[in-house]
Formats: sequence, C-alpha cells, structure tokens
Amino acid sequence: MKKLLTLAAIGWFGASGALAEPSDRVSVIGSLQQGPGNVTATPAGKIVMSQHQFYEPSASVVEWRADGSIKPFPSEALNDRSRRSGLSLDSVLGIRTDADGVVWMLDNGMRSGVTPKLVGWDTRQDKLHRVIYFPEPIAPKNAFVNDFAVDRRHNRIFIADPAGGANAAIIVVDLATGASRRVLEGHASVIPEDRDLVIDGRPIETKDAAGRLSRPHIGVNPITEDLANEWVYFGPMHGTSLYRIKASDLADENLEQSALAAKVERYSAKPICDGITIDKDGNIYLGDLAENAIGVIKTDRTYFRLAQGPELAWVDSLAFGPSGKLYAVVNQLHRSAALNGGVDRSKPPYLLIDIKALAEGMPGR
Repeated sequence: MKKLLTLAAIGWFGASGALAEPSDRVSVIGSLQQGPGNVTATPAGKIVMSQHQFYEPSASVVEWRADGSIKPFPSEALNDRSRRSGLSLDSVLGIRTDADGVVWMLDNGMRSGVTPKLVGWDTRQDKLHRVIYFPEPIAPKNAFVNDFAVDRRHNRIFIADPAGGANAAIIVVDLATGASRRVLEGHASVIPEDRDLVIDGRPIETKDAAGRLSRPHIGVNPITEDLANEWVYFGPMHGTSLYRIKASDLADENLEQSALAAKVERYSAKPICDGITIDKDGNIYLGDLAENAIGVIKTDRTYFRLAQGPELAWVDSLAFGPSGKLYAVVNQLHRSAALNGGVDRSKPPYLLIDIKALAEGMPGR
C-alpha cells in the first residue's frame, strides 16, 4: 500500500490548529479511473462503492476487489439504466451496510428523473432484500437524497436531503412498514449558511443552461449515528455547526414538528464537509474540504486535523470496515465540470484510502 506523503502536513493538530508531531495515518489501497461517490464495507469485508453521478459512470455501484479490479454491484443487470421495466439503479450516492450484511443503496434518480428509492441487497444470501420509494411530497422535485444512517435498534433509516437549501430536511424511514416522513424541513440545523466553499483558491461554482455561474450552498448532507443508536449527528454541508438529536425522538411519530425541532442540540463547530462517520468512542471523522484534509471532532467537542495534503482532494465519504479499518474515497469533486463552472479539471486516479482511526468503529457505518 502506498503511503500518502504530504508537505509536512500529515499529522496531528491540536484544538488550536497548530501542527504537532507528524503521523503517517493514511494509505492508498486503490487507484481508481472512475470518480467514486461513497464507500461501505460489509461485516465480511466486502468493499462496495457508489460511482459519482457527476462523472457519468456506466455502473452506479461497484464492488472493489483486492486485486484492484471492480465489478458492477450487485450485478450488471441492476446497473443497466436502459431497462424499461423492473428494478435498476440510476444515481446512487449514499451507501451503507447494516449488521446483517444488507448493503443499502440510496438512489436519488436525478440522472434520469426517476423516483428516488432505497435499495437493500442482502450480501449473505445474495438477493434483493427491500426496495422503498420516495415519491412527492416525501422527496420534492428538488430533492437530492444523499447520505443516511441505518438504525436497527429503532428500525429506522435517517436520510439527509439538502434539496433546494431552504427546504432541506431529514427523511425518516420506518423499516417495519416502509412508510416515510419528512421532518425538520427548513430548520436552522439543516439549511445551509451563506458561505462559499473555496478550495485551492477557487470557489465552487455551478453553471446553468443559460451559462450563468453561481456558487451553491448545500444543506444537510453529513449524517451519522453513534454505535449505541442514541444520537444522530448531522448538519448542513455548507455550515459551521454540527447538530444532534436523539434517535428515539426522530423515530417518534407522535412528536409534532415544533416539538421535534426543540429537541435539536448544537453539538460542535465543524468545517464545510461531506460525509461523516463515528467510532466506538464517539470521535466523529469528516473530510475538511477547504483544507484538503481529514478532520476529527473529539468527544470533548474540539476539532483537529488528522491528516492533510494535496492528495486529499475532496474526501467525500468515510466508513468503517472489520478489524478497525476506516475507509474513505477521494474524488476531486471540486474539479468536476458540475462544480467547476462547466469545466472538467479532474484527473484520474481517484483514490480509495485507509485511515488509521483513533478507535474502532462498526463495520458499514
């Protein structure tokens, strides 16, 4: 495995941000020709990745194998977007695995304009486990269902939907019934702040059909849950605060929206980030996008950078596997045409990396 070497930047940072002793904590385990989206690992050690829709992949989800090859997951047929009937995957980003080895794939449907859905594939029996659709108004026209947390204690899945910003929300899925609710829509904990993301001196910009440039501000995206399934942590991607709420409150269908909103707590400061995860001790890991870094919010709620360097160009997703391994993908998303004003400056290889975490986590989370 190739170690990432940076400009004296890989290392421990104190709460003040000062560089401490260098530490070799990140290894490249996969060099990828296609830009990845998110990553998950099953309890048995299978590594599965979504491939980011911004890069127009032929397969939305793939399995990465130790020899460096990839194959469509769970099959080529399920990744065939041209199928006129039956189930197919269109635009999967969020991907997580539960303790039973079910890989849950969140398909936002945006490439083909199809109804968003959650697809569960049982990797132990190698068969379809569940499909749950999100029609309007659960997923409005501007929905961008992205990341999620699986809670088998409360039998719920909690989905982050940044949507159009002002109508960002969390979608709560009841796995017993398949019913879904849209909660906390427009709450301060899920809507973006008026804050640009600037990486390597260049602001993130989108270009519309008329050629107009704008700087997107994205709502709730990072979301995870502690290993006891007590607290759900979340926040807007373009935001400086991480929030939390008890999973039991999110799962409570009898709580009115105003009462639920009152249960939200600001947990800590955070940088602009994409996906997050958590270890058994409660340390929260994230990609510090503006700084080409991986950061940690410790249990005392202070923040430090675990690793930093130009190779860490948009750490999009983090997920634990067995034996304490912490995986992440690096996909240069800020260089893609979608976020670089219509000009694609991304360049393979994209990366699958292994991070030395502070403590072990739960496989799939």
